[in-house]
Amino acid sequence: MRGLIVIAALLACYPVLLVSALWPMPTLFGLVAAASYLVECAAPHTGRPLPELLDRVHLGITLRFAARESAALLLVARTAGPDSPWFVALAAGVFGIHVVRAAHTGLALRLRQMLSRMPVTTRNLDVSRLRIPKMPPRFLRDSGSVQFLFLDALPVLGAAFGAVHAAVGTGVALVAGVVGVLALIPYVRRATPLTDKARVLDVVGEQVRAYRPEVILYFSGTTAAAYQARMWLPTLERMGRRAIVVLRERGMATHLEPTTLPMLCIPSSADLMSFRALFSAKLCLYVSNVGRNVHMLRIPTLRSAFLNHGDSDKEASFNPFSRVYDEVWVAGPAGRDRYRRAKVGVRDENIHEVGRPQLEGISTRGPGLPYRTVLYAPTWEGWSDDLFHTSLITMGPRIVRALLDHRPALRVIYKPHPLTGTRDKSAVRAHRRIVSMIEAVELARSKARHPSSAPAEPSGVRHLIVTGREPHLYDCFNDCDLLISDISSVVADFLASEKPYAVTNVSGMAERAFHERYPSTEAGVLLGEDLAGLAAFLDGEDTLARARIKLRSYLFGPEYPDALTRFDANIERVMTSAGGPASSGL
Repeated sequence: MRGLIVIAALLACYPVLLVSALWPMPTLFGLVAAASYLVECAAPHTGRPLPELLDRVHLGITLRFAARESAALLLVARTAGPDSPWFVALAAGVFGIHVVRAAHTGLALRLRQMLSRMPVTTRNLDVSRLRIPKMPPRFLRDSGSVQFLFLDALPVLGAAFGAVHAAVGTGVALVAGVVGVLALIPYVRRATPLTDKARVLDVVGEQVRAYRPEVILYFSGTTAAAYQARMWLPTLERMGRRAIVVLRERGMATHLEPTTLPMLCIPSSADLMSFRALFSAKLCLYVSNVGRNVHMLRIPTLRSAFLNHGDSDKEASFNPFSRVYDEVWVAGPAGRDRYRRAKVGVRDENIHEVGRPQLEGISTRGPGLPYRTVLYAPTWEGWSDDLFHTSLITMGPRIVRALLDHRPALRVIYKPHPLTGTRDKSAVRAHRRIVSMIEAVELARSKARHPSSAPAEPSGVRHLIVTGREPHLYDCFNDCDLLISDISSVVADFLASEKPYAVTNVSGMAERAFHERYPSTEAGVLLGEDLAGLAAFLDGEDTLARARIKLRSYLFGPEYPDALTRFDANIERVMTSAGGPASSGL
């Protein structure tokens, strides 16, 4: 609705500008022109569809500015006459503004292309020899040159005060535009050497060789999937060998946590496979099964190990693609048994139990608040119906409604999966319903502070919606007393807390068959679509504490030695045994 109002207000300005220019009515023209600029500034903030919609109906931003300039020319022609030198100066100046804007656009595009086409980008490596220039201010590096369009406000608004003011405004706008173009030229010149591919690869390769990486963490994927690599960074920082992170998508490093680990982004497969500075490493760790893994798997001197990005009963934890790796590293006996049962071709001797070092910070105690906190963390809808484990679409809003209506009051933490809505937009709609419910309760609670109203919630209960990177999932574990989730690594990881949990049975499978197929659910309460077990889970006696402790050992292996020690031991095993070329899965 807000977007439609903005569109209507923006489009309504142009007929009024035309009429007030032809009449002529300079005062009205000036007021409407000023209003149109304000609406133009507000348009991008109403949501992405608005600018796209205007572009699709051939009312893009350049046309809108040109229409406003044409109205200003008409106004000056009507007030000063078309033979006036000021009219000629205004017409030439408006044309010059667009010439300057075109020049800036060309330079900004050139700069962006030079920086975006670097064969390799780095983080935490000294590549000062490349002399990568600092980025210019945002208005200078905008390849759309939108800010330069707004320079025409000087002549357009000046036209309302007379031809002289319009011509002077044009001159000022031209000078400002030329200064902007000249200011961008040094940045482009400094970035020119970065187009020398051989030199860039040589300088970066020299720094990588000096670092002498022994272990590589490899990741390729969307920005929403960056959590898959992010979870392993602290573990690699703490191990005893030198590790480096290799990424494939430009800009991915900005979506990873701050780390001391060196990072490389090498988009080209040819550049990656010929980047010999990485050949000193003996082990490459993979956190997801994606097609671009094949480029690193082709390097014969690297032994490959699949870490995965979570330990769960999902099909991703026993994917047949895992056969291409030399080794598969799982957290504990449960992971080994999954591959045995699945019979996907992964040999038992290639499976190694390394623990789950990320879980060391998870507390077995609740937050200790006077009321209980429930974490609802549904998974996403998966790439296919066979991988559809999310309760968000069919049960999510009802689960959250029941939690919000529960008495005594509960605190709700809602944390959906980062990939929610990737395949099924009904998941996005369910997510929005849940967010609206929680926000409505928070709003009602704030209004209930009036003395004449009885508060609907205890004053300390503040529900939380977590859709960003903070707080971390494990922080949510420590901040809750109970978990409701789906078949996913969230359930398995939560067992480290030894707290009660419930798992949704989206498929409607019989309870015994469900527990047999998904062993991580054996120590939890099963919730069917009717939510019949929810009340007992929230208010009943906890009889599964001993089962959770037993299941924790099955999922993550023995408590001693600790997971990081076991992980390090496997790293050392590969380091000491990889004397010659490793076998390749391809």
